[in-house]
Amino acid sequence: MSGTERPPGRMLRVGGVPLHVVREGTGPVCVLSAGLGMGWFDWEQVVPLLAPYRTVVRFDRPGLGFSAPALEPPTAAAEAARIAGVLDALDLPGPATVVGHSLAGFHAEAFARLYPERTAGLVLVDGSVEEDARPVPGRELRTAAAHVRGLAFATAGLPRALGPALRRFSVRSASVKRQDPAPAELVRRTYGTGRVMRAILMENTRYRDVAAELEELRAQHGLPPAPVTVLAASPGTGSCPERRWLLRQRALADRLDARFEAVAPAGHLLMYDRPQAVAAAVLATPFLRG
Repeated sequence: MSGTERPPGRMLRVGGVPLHVVREGTGPVCVLSAGLGMGWFDWEQVVPLLAPYRTVVRFDRPGLGFSAPALEPPTAAAEAARIAGVLDALDLPGPATVVGHSLAGFHAEAFARLYPERTAGLVLVDGSVEEDARPVPGRELRTAAAHVRGLAFATAGLPRALGPALRRFSVRSASVKRQDPAPAELVRRTYGTGRVMRAILMENTRYRDVAAELEELRAQHGLPPAPVTVLAASPGTGSCPERRWLLRQRALADRLDARFEAVAPAGHLLMYDRPQAVAAAVLATPFLRG
């Protein structure tokens, strides 16, 4: 993608924020939401496997990819409402299978609990797990500090200097393939901006707050009678951290009455290492008509 080429998809105003949204394929709807600081193009290897059979919706959360900055810090309920708002903006009111990777697993589960009639199924792709999710003190102070850091980084030109390199490093370290398949120009156009850097800092700062909020939603709202799949990345090393992570993922599956599958060999970026496993989990979800 050149510096002047427009990204695929379109800009839709959702919740007062212009969001970059990509819709492809035909059939029952599925929504793909990537993890902390990631964007629509991180699903690029999964979409061709789904588009012949599903209407595939991808979007950049506020500040990420090509979306405009957020008006408010992220919350679980707001991100669930954002998914619903994207579907509304595309005139897709019926039930959807929602796929959440890493942090976005919180958002997908919140959507299912708050919009049960619109949920055909959940697929959590190496989703975030917090075993003792409690509110963290000083939320507003931490949020303000993250905002100030983001502005300072942008003023100093750090996103352009370091953003793409940090993106490449994080992707390579989280994939057994040890490479970032995203085009270099696309990475530069997104991760080289202060807008994306600020969004990443804010999502990271509010991570535990979102986890604690989801814990409250679990106590207040049950899951709908829709199938849930937990896909856990297993690099296949047999290390203690890997065994611990698989135990946590299995416990999440038990809690959600979900089907559990350890996918190996795969790193945290399971959609890069094993896109077929992600697509298979989506396609195995029965289509429920609204």
